[in-house]
Amino acid sequence: MRTITINKNDSGQRLDKFILKRFKTMPKSLMHKYIRTKYIKLNGKKATPEVFLNEGDILTLYIKDEFFEQSKKEYEFMKASKKLDIVYEDENLMLLDKKTGVIVHQDKNYDADCMVNRVQRYLYEKGEYDPESDKAFSPALVNRIDRNTSGIIIAAKNAMALRVLNEKVRTREIRKFYLCVVKGCPKKKSDTLKGYLTKNESKNTVRVSKNEVKGSKEIITKYNVLSYDKERNLSLCEVELLTGRTHQIRAHMAYIGHPLLGDEKYGDKSLNRKYNQMYQLLSSYKLKFDFNTDAGELQYLNGKEFSLKEVSFTQDDKINL
Repeated sequence: MRTITINKNDSGQRLDKFILKRFKTMPKSLMHKYIRTKYIKLNGKKATPEVFLNEGDILTLYIKDEFFEQSKKEYEFMKASKKLDIVYEDENLMLLDKKTGVIVHQDKNYDADCMVNRVQRYLYEKGEYDPESDKAFSPALVNRIDRNTSGIIIAAKNAMALRVLNEKVRTREIRKFYLCVVKGCPKKKSDTLKGYLTKNESKNTVRVSKNEVKGSKEIITKYNVLSYDKERNLSLCEVELLTGRTHQIRAHMAYIGHPLLGDEKYGDKSLNRKYNQMYQLLSSYKLKFDFNTDAGELQYLNGKEFSLKEVSFTQDDKINL
């Protein structure tokens, strides 16, 4: 017989979900049998799979020792770099400056040095994350940025923060602003673009259309021209994503005839070579927490705005190449 005390990160989830996360080798059918036959009890009593756990609850388990995983001396996240550029940090979350060329999660090429692993290593070495006691939760990223795009990503330190932030991203209560350099200068210095985006999974590309087509999703992109370099025929723009789709800014700006400099998928390759730009000049440089519904323990973030101190391709609202 063993006991588990539910901590803050484990609370708020269903008993069956917790058990399957905690004991990864346990078959689902056996888990239901254990609960039904009281081999797994909650606070000394029979429970149901769908009951929600609270901090301080005690699980009593009469299950085979083989399901209790042995402690691992080495963790995958320890293979990641220690380098983190922290924009902001508190007890619930971190805002990080992701550099161009760094991925956010491991990809099919199995790159252990990704941002989520860097975050987990940082918190582990800081003593704020223990994989052995927090088996049902790992620090996670709330938003994603392409490998070749730089900018701010949000990392949740605990399960509560992850739930709230994911919901705020879904309801667009976290505003995201980007800086980019585009070819030419849009006729309208400021505009809100609307269209439809269709994704080609096999080619990892998207296509923008004026009207809705089968499989497409609506996109809304707001831009503002900050400056125009007439000699080089390049503009520095601020873009706010009102929807968040794959390659949205890159594809939408290219659709109106102003592709991003350095973009090899949707851009002008001859222009990219002229300025020796291998990656799109795009940075998620500012976030604003703009809650219009209650954020619970994260309500203190409402109204706060965070931005990068500098973006490599800009200088005083001018293009820096």
